[in-house]
Amino acid sequence: MVKMFGRELRGRRVKPALDDDAAAKAAYLDSHPAVVHADLEQLDAETRAMYRDAREAAADAQEARAKHPTREFVVRSPFQLGFTVTLGVLIAVLFGGMVEQLSTIIMYVVAALFVALGLDPVVRRLERKGVKRPLGIGIVFGGFVLVIVALLAIIIPMIANQIALLVRSAPALFRDVTHQPWFLDLNERFGQYIDLDGLLGMGQDLVTNPGNWAQFAGGVWQAGVGIANGLTAALIVLILTLYFLASLQTIKRAFYSLVPRSGRAQVIDITEQVTKSVGGYVSGMVVLAFINAVLGFVMMTIVGVPFAGLVAVGVFLLAIIPLIGSVLATVLVAAVALFDSPMTAIIAAAYYLIYMQIESYLLTPRIMNRVVSVPGSLVVIGALAGGTLLGLLGALISIPVTAMVLMIIKQVWVPRQELR
Repeated sequence: MVKMFGRELRGRRVKPALDDDAAAKAAYLDSHPAVVHADLEQLDAETRAMYRDAREAAADAQEARAKHPTREFVVRSPFQLGFTVTLGVLIAVLFGGMVEQLSTIIMYVVAALFVALGLDPVVRRLERKGVKRPLGIGIVFGGFVLVIVALLAIIIPMIANQIALLVRSAPALFRDVTHQPWFLDLNERFGQYIDLDGLLGMGQDLVTNPGNWAQFAGGVWQAGVGIANGLTAALIVLILTLYFLASLQTIKRAFYSLVPRSGRAQVIDITEQVTKSVGGYVSGMVVLAFINAVLGFVMMTIVGVPFAGLVAVGVFLLAIIPLIGSVLATVLVAAVALFDSPMTAIIAAAYYLIYMQIESYLLTPRIMNRVVSVPGSLVVIGALAGGTLLGLLGALISIPVTAMVLMIIKQVWVPRQELR
């Protein structure tokens, strides 16, 4: 019966009246244009069997609801209701306190889960080519670790050398700036309002005095503790990533089994789309940031921006931040280019203004819009909310979380509203 109604509604896209039976409404919701079902070919055998069983259970549940309408909720004991609500509030407060205490561990888990979802599409691609999943996980994760180690082996010595060079050459750089025509003109116009010489002197002291570096890092001991904590966090995230990557299908099936059988198919539909979108978003952001850093390094090397390698690493880290990352990278490159000449800074800023247009209208649509499509206003709101709640990690995950909320609204809430 449900299949018959489904064919009729797909062909004519008619909305059943409110007095139609539950099977017709279920068929309408199932055939709504906004609803996207899971791709069975992308699911493993166990999840595929669970999905088909859930679809049959949903049809049976709709027929059962049509024969036995739901009863109205009646409050028989106000005291019992009040006690239950109060107990629920206390449990929620206790749970919130536990989450606050475990915030660091939760951030490790979220970061590892995002990395695992970013690597999972590559593992699936190898599976489609006939590679067994354990072997595919070993290849992908091993390649991921080797790439990170290789990049660190290249970047860390370069950063150390360029920082040492920066400390040695900082006095000459600051002295040269004070003799450049643009600085003299700026000082002549605004020197009575802003002590530019004093600002440059403060900057020179900050860069050249090792004590300031130690103070900025919270002392030598605190800096060492911070580095150790960072390495420990990175190791924990890598280990969790491997576990998540190896058991991702099992974790999702366990999550599906917690959902009532009649509503499990819709949860599978949404979850598979969300995980696919998150994986594509993570890999897409890394690709865009890498392109930004590499092209920026080439540009800075050509025009003569000081410490191009060190600045390119900063550009990569900033470009991962959604919404404002490219703008911050532009400011960073232009500010460093000023130490060479105003013309170098103008060329660098002009390059990044052009690059941001190319990235927005050419690269991002090709790389990102296939997996995540969120209106610009919601990107701003989501990034601000995520950054306020969870800092940098919240800003990074804000776009896929916003896309997930929009997906649920579009595929669950909107079709139901059209039935009212």
